Amino acid sequence: MKGRTAIVAGGSGLVGKELIKQLLNDPDYDRIIALVRKKMDFDQPNGQGKLEQRVIDFAKLGESLKSSEFSHAHVYCTLGTTIKKAGSKQQFRRVDRDYPLMLAEVASKGQADSFAIVTAMGADRTSSFFYNQVKGEVEDKLRGMRLRSLHLLRPSLILGNRGEFRLGEKLGGIVSRAIAPLMTGRLRKYRPIHARTIATGLIRAAKSGKTGVQVLSSDRIASIAGR
Repeated sequence: MKGRTAIVAGGSGLVGKELIKQLLNDPDYDRIIALVRKKMDFDQPNGQGKLEQRVIDFAKLGESLKSSEFSHAHVYCTLGTTIKKAGSKQQFRRVDRDYPLMLAEVASKGQADSFAIVTAMGADRTSSFFYNQVKGEVEDKLRGMRLRSLHLLRPSLILGNRGEFRLGEKLGGIVSRAIAPLMTGRLRKYRPIHARTIATGLIRAAKSGKTGVQVLSSDRIASIAGR
């Protein structure tokens, strides 16, 4: 496992930032390529020199990367936005569906060892909810690609400091944390989950060496993350 390369798309988001932070402190990775729209500040005292921030146009992602760079790499996709930020459903689909699929296509051609992506609990292309519908479309398309190892992480409500105020998520987090102890058995997958735990789950899923398609709900993510 030593000397592994990690390629991360979506490093500016809540989960993405935590993921890069953990990868920088992980001795199994000696190179981290973060695909970004603009460079960010990362504290990397234990991973000095490991991080390469590559500024790209995600609309031309396939032209910005060489498939050879993906050989035996672990590819992590935490790309995501909101309709409010995107400005339209069309743009939302572009960020949450099209860009991840472009990334997966290059990863497949480059024979990446693993492709791990954060989708959503309830992902289903036939869903009446637009958000879940798009996430389901992504999952279905990814299943049809020739990816050696595909990990679909479906978290419930994600906790963490986003650096912005979202009333719905704030209220949902308060309620969910209050009733979380009551969510046992089949209800465990509905428990809120911290971005830190998801990041750990992404890395451990990729390192597991499991081939084929693995689907992880919040309870399984927490389990493999040791939380």
